[in-house]
Amino acid sequence: MDLGLKGKIAFVAAASKGLGRAVAEEFAAEGASLIMCARNAETLNLVAEQIAETSGVTVLPVIADVSNAEDVANAVQSGIEKFGRIDILVTNAGGPPAGRFEDLSREMWEAATRLTLNSVLELTRAVLPGMKQRQWGRILNITSITVKQPVDNLMLSNSLRAAVTGFARTLANEVATDGVTVNNILPGYTRTERMEELARAASAREGISEAEASAKWEEEIPMKRLGEPREFAALAAFLVSERASYITGTSIPVDGGWIRSLI
Repeated sequence: MDLGLKGKIAFVAAASKGLGRAVAEEFAAEGASLIMCARNAETLNLVAEQIAETSGVTVLPVIADVSNAEDVANAVQSGIEKFGRIDILVTNAGGPPAGRFEDLSREMWEAATRLTLNSVLELTRAVLPGMKQRQWGRILNITSITVKQPVDNLMLSNSLRAAVTGFARTLANEVATDGVTVNNILPGYTRTERMEELARAASAREGISEAEASAKWEEEIPMKRLGEPREFAALAAFLVSERASYITGTSIPVDGGWIRSLI
C-alpha cells in the first residue's frame, strides 16, 4: 500500500528512542523527510544519522525540550527554515512520574503539565497555521491507554493525557474543513525505556522484581506479551497518510486487547 508519505515533511517529538524513534523510522521508510527533536544531543544525532543512511531521506535533528515553549518554537522554526513547511506533526514526550495523589507536589503537577499538555499545545500552535494555509495537515498525539482505562498509581498521566484527548477531539472539529486531521494513538504496554522505568517503580512499590512486574502486565494482556514499537509505528504511519484522510477526532489503542471497554 502506498501511503502517500513520500515528499512529506514530518516533525516527530521525542524521537531519539522508544516510540518516537520507531515512528520516525517508519515515516522515513515511507519516504517522508524528518525533523526529529529530543533533549540528548549525542543520542539524537546518532539516531538521525542512522535513519538518514538507512532510508535515504533528509533528516534534521534539533535539540529541544518540549516542556519549554521557547525550545518548541525554535525547533519548529528550524524545521520550516530547512524544509519550507511541516506537513505532519507527531507530539510525544516522556511520561510523567508514577505516584498517588498524596505523593505529588504542586511543583510535580506543574512540571507534568508543561511536559504532557503544554508541549502538545505549543507544538500545535506552531504548525497549525501553515497546515491550514496549505489545506493539508496531520496532527497525531501519542497519548496512552490510560485515557480509556486509568492505570493505578499513574495519577499524572491519567489526568493530563485525558486533557490532551479533550483538546484534540475539540480541535479536530475546528479544523476539519481545512484539510487537517487530528488523532490520538494510545500505546499500551510496549517494550520501551518507559516500561523499564515503570517496572522499577513497581518493583520498589510492591517489593517484587522488575521481571515480575513485567510478567504481571503481560498476564493482563490478552496477547500475553508486550507490544513492539514497530507495531505501534505502523498505525502511526497510516493515520498521517493520504489514505487516512477521512479519519479525525479518534483515539485508537495499540494494546494487544488490554482495554476492556466496547468502544
